[in-house]
Amino acid sequence: MWIVSSLPYLSPRQEGQMDAWSEEAAQAGHVGTQRIRAVVTDAPPADVASALGLRSAAAAVVRRRTMLLDDRPVELTDSWYPERIAAGTALASPEKIKGGAVTLLADLGYAVHEAREDITFRAATADEASELEIPAGTPVITLFRTCLTAEGEPFEASVMVMVAENRHLRYRLKAS
Repeated sequence: MWIVSSLPYLSPRQEGQMDAWSEEAAQAGHVGTQRIRAVVTDAPPADVASALGLRSAAAAVVRRRTMLLDDRPVELTDSWYPERIAAGTALASPEKIKGGAVTLLADLGYAVHEAREDITFRAATADEASELEIPAGTPVITLFRTCLTAEGEPFEASVMVMVAENRHLRYRLKAS
């Protein structure tokens, strides 16, 4: 059973600290890595544009990654950033980001104050199944996360397609 919590992925990392995925995997006795499939500037899908508050046909930078657990693909993550935030930064570069995107964004003044997550369950598309090395139609979990500043400004929208088998999502919520 693989138990995942969103909180570590929303918090900047300290100098020398592993990225959240690698750390979470290591704590469970596994090796977590990622492969960057592409980093491009493009018009996002309508749901992503809406979540980011972008006008129709506005550009955004997307970082497409495959998350690997013990060298096995388990998740496809597409993280979108408004072009005005990402242009000229490591977000727009096809390399890994030291400390991860959440750390870079915090350094740029975009710390996560609120994260909105929508979770759906569906069958994997043929392309997703191929990348995840599972049969087409296999159940997957889709997590759509929008990150906002304390002022309510959205600055990241991520679409994560996860292999559902042996996956457990854990949430802790505090009412203030």
